Amino acid sequence: MSDTPDSVVRTYIHQHRAAFLDDLADWLRIPSVSAQPDHDADVRRSADWLAAKLRETGFPVTEIWPTPGAPAVFAHWDSGDPDAPTVLVYGHHDVQPAARADGWHTDPFEPKIIDGRMYGRGAADDKGQVLFHTLGVRAHLAATGRTAPAVNLKLLIEGEEESGSANFRALVEANADRLAADAVIVSDTGMWSETTPTVCTGMRGLADCEIELYGPDQDIHSGSFGGAVPNPATIAARLVAALHDTDERVTIPGFYDGVAPLTDAERELFAELPFDEEAWLSAAKSHATLGEAGYSTLERVWARPTAELNGIGGGYQGPGGKTIIPSSAQLKLSFRLVAGQHPEKIEQAVAEWVAARVPAGIRHKITFGAATRPCLTPLDHPALRSVVRAMGRAFDGQKIRFTREGGSGPAADLQDVLDAPVLFLGISVPSDGWHAPNEKVELDLLLKGAETTAHLWGDLAAAALH
Repeated sequence: MSDTPDSVVRTYIHQHRAAFLDDLADWLRIPSVSAQPDHDADVRRSADWLAAKLRETGFPVTEIWPTPGAPAVFAHWDSGDPDAPTVLVYGHHDVQPAARADGWHTDPFEPKIIDGRMYGRGAADDKGQVLFHTLGVRAHLAATGRTAPAVNLKLLIEGEEESGSANFRALVEANADRLAADAVIVSDTGMWSETTPTVCTGMRGLADCEIELYGPDQDIHSGSFGGAVPNPATIAARLVAALHDTDERVTIPGFYDGVAPLTDAERELFAELPFDEEAWLSAAKSHATLGEAGYSTLERVWARPTAELNGIGGGYQGPGGKTIIPSSAQLKLSFRLVAGQHPEKIEQAVAEWVAARVPAGIRHKITFGAATRPCLTPLDHPALRSVVRAMGRAFDGQKIRFTREGGSGPAADLQDVLDAPVLFLGISVPSDGWHAPNEKVELDLLLKGAETTAHLWGDLAAAALH
């Protein structure tokens, strides 16, 4: 093999593969389940493990940042170059609950390598994708002869992502000066497939609410009073029915204000992906597609805002009949938001829409949950071009395509507080089974992630990010 920077990177990663996988297995054995109080000590142990590994990697600054919940890990390795850009890597070290009885073929916290895959809770989401940064930065140094990265490299690895990131924004705000960066790399995402490497360019945001409707002070006889007093369950049904028009567009006034339209170029890029709608429906356990008129399925789940009924209740639910007017009813709604939408404006619009449709005699209460902002990276951003070039080198010149994520995450808080573009660098694939039994990571792809980051830091150092 020729002694080029790319070959040096690949050789280094190959030579250190076994030790890297041993480290990952060691970390996966820690059941850092942030949603279960019984594992609080394990989440702390996971943070300690990672901090020690980052110090061993070479990061001169490695700290555990406490929160009212689970601890985060912060690390910083200064480039030494006065003009070097600063890059912040985000990931998380907590994991979803898992037990053998859930349907695992192996112990979820005793990782196993089978047919080129490592099985274990957190293998893909997100410990594997965090840890490849340690191998990648060492390969970067080996290939360049540097003693420090080409960028000022920071890591913030959260401990509560799998339980809602309740303290994350406050942590970022309190440490905004130390987290300041020219770009943020999020390694808590994935690719289209094993054979189609992709870069995610955005995530939708989220707002959600519970609506409680109260009518009579108690359940009352529908024969004696029906047709003469308002029924809260009927009003709940009318609200749901009014939420969309016949084109499946959300009817709430102002809902689409500011929505960034899809460009023709973006629609063409989405259309390049080898999308199999029948396979997608099978994965969705559904039997037909339905959504906003004028948009493809991928456009609907990646780039258009939505309103969904998550739950509805009220009145008698038992066997047989019970002829009453119920005293109360409840709705749970969620709204996926796209670039240009602001959660607080959506919440206000929803509250006003509900109030305008509730008749006299029905009292209502609306409670909003914690919101997440959407984030989107422009296709022509120099940092995104660096990610694409680095991934292209790792994947032997394969064309890198673009996706978005339909879900939501804390990346938007980093973009919002730090005023820095967010780039997504992940190598996980849909078959990895995030949050499901038998979660795994493809080892060849995991090492491609390390290879990508080994190329990325030099590319970002040469890009005009300041």
